Amino acid sequence: MNPPPQSSSPTPVLPLLCARDLDAPLAWRGGVPVSARQFLRDVAQQAERLPAQGAALNLCVDRYRFSVAFGAALLRGHVSLFPPNAMAQTIDQLRPQHPQLWALADPSDVPELSGLDILPVTDAGPDTRAEAVFLAPELPAACLLTSGSTGVPQPHLKHWGTLVRNAVQETRRLAALLQRPDLDGVNIVATVPPQHSYGFESSVLLALQGGAAFDAGRPFYPADIAAALRRLPRPRALVTTPFHLKTLLRSGVDLPAVDLVLSATAPLSPQLAQETERRCGAVLVEIYGCTEAGQVATRCTARSDLWHTFDGLRIAPLPGQQEDEGERYSVQGGHVAEPTLLADILELQDAEHFRLLGRANDLIHVAGKRSSLGHLNFHLNSIEGVEDGAFWLPDEVADGVARPVAFVVAPTLGARDIAAALRARIEAVFVPRRVVHLPRLPREATGKLTAQSLRQLAREHLSPPAP
Repeated sequence: MNPPPQSSSPTPVLPLLCARDLDAPLAWRGGVPVSARQFLRDVAQQAERLPAQGAALNLCVDRYRFSVAFGAALLRGHVSLFPPNAMAQTIDQLRPQHPQLWALADPSDVPELSGLDILPVTDAGPDTRAEAVFLAPELPAACLLTSGSTGVPQPHLKHWGTLVRNAVQETRRLAALLQRPDLDGVNIVATVPPQHSYGFESSVLLALQGGAAFDAGRPFYPADIAAALRRLPRPRALVTTPFHLKTLLRSGVDLPAVDLVLSATAPLSPQLAQETERRCGAVLVEIYGCTEAGQVATRCTARSDLWHTFDGLRIAPLPGQQEDEGERYSVQGGHVAEPTLLADILELQDAEHFRLLGRANDLIHVAGKRSSLGHLNFHLNSIEGVEDGAFWLPDEVADGVARPVAFVVAPTLGARDIAAALRARIEAVFVPRRVVHLPRLPREATGKLTAQSLRQLAREHLSPPAP
């Protein structure tokens, strides 16, 4: 292992694990605890098996093995790539930038990918020593890959120091909201994959740097989520998305008491936030951030629509903007070293507080009026009886006027019911001219709907315009 350097070292190092009881759980597998000490053993053994060079593609679905693979790669000085999926096409798109690419995967679920060496992540024996791991803050640690508008994975490199500062800030904020000194002993169930920035930060990093412990699985169905929570002792936390949370609450599954619910990837309605706190007895916290900047702010949605930045972060307007584009903002400070553009339109209260109005790239104009798809989707999904829904604006318009369309999962509501409910919530020009009922929407594992999947729905379910 790599011991901490002598005091003459110009750059202080940061530990892989924060100060914690090494015999306390860092993870849970089927209700059985895995200690932090065992984690260090597994990291040490896995690191010895890794190639001397190249980048590590982390394909592990099991959250504990994902964490072991990440720690082992760090120990050997390799950057870990977190792909949006394990499709062969995605992997092939990474090869030109990473010619010495190899992968780590669960031993029971090794994907078949031609021309790629895949190493299984296995448990270490009891004779393996558990030694503390110290890492340089400037070490390239993780490359988060987002799908991007072109479909080609877009890389966002994170250094170890940045990840640690991000996790420490989140830990302090959540502990304060829970009125606890820290997150030691908090047990996390996450429905979000660890390869996603939110899932990585709010489960894996909260354990490594925040003292919490996570369940190794990624339950999807409501009964599985409830069962995973029941297996863990309190205090319990659920890390999820608005889509998964709404599905869970509407399922009728009996939920155990939960102390904290985290939500991200899309705005949550205050009604759903209040229902969550009532049903679970939890504090519900939304996290706002982006892959480029990491986590930026939180809000307690059941009580306020104002976001509060993490300590040290400041929001500032960008100079030289066009008024009709909506004012754009950057964030800097704390774990965000350089001013980083935010992809959303904000209403700034001060440098630390803001309201979220919608994404800059989903602003739409209809008959001279401006709104955002995020704002419209928020109101659509707030309608009682709408289980899921999304607005879509055609790329091609008839007579120079775009007509919004709504795709919905709403078995008990007709199109007229939905249109009437929307008229009471949004301006008339944005009420959809077509409401398309579907059994489900093609959401990704994080609950997101891509523009490409909505276009495909339009091709399948909308008739071409009359000549």
